[in-house]
Amino acid sequence: MRRRAASKRKILPDPKFGDEILAKFVNHVMRGGKKSVAERIVYGALDEALKKIKTDDSGDEGGEGGEGSSSKPREIRLFNKVLETIAPAVEVKSRRVGGSTYQVPIEVSPIRGRALAMRWLCDAAKTRSEKSMMYRLAGEMADALQGRGNAMKKRDDTHRMAKANQAFAHYRW
Repeated sequence: MRRRAASKRKILPDPKFGDEILAKFVNHVMRGGKKSVAERIVYGALDEALKKIKTDDSGDEGGEGGEGSSSKPREIRLFNKVLETIAPAVEVKSRRVGGSTYQVPIEVSPIRGRALAMRWLCDAAKTRSEKSMMYRLAGEMADALQGRGNAMKKRDDTHRMAKANQAFAHYRW
């Protein structure tokens, strides 16, 4: 039997942009309690990713006259777009039914999808071979927007696994 669900902790927004989601990502990147180092890495990576996207797509992302979201800085819009691209729509969970274990596809809530996207983005950046974490993160963000990179591969693998086990969807509860 389960006890009550853990309460969600309120997180302070990041100091530069005032965005809570970005602050959460800074916490994902942080190692050993070194938050200022993590902030420097993330902010630098956002700037680098904007430069990369501008040079790759000849200013495609930099358009200010967007759909009413111009109140947010370009870095935040870029970051949200990256997370939106990486976040999975479905995942598989193990369910034990009648002595057998099935991989049952379930829909992912937006909060969990964002958390998975942050984790996958951070992990994929760590495995890259660029000079510093800032450049690795920037490269992974730029790749994600173009549908490449290890984080996108992870999302596609998750979707493929859910599609393959679609026959067991009736075990979901």
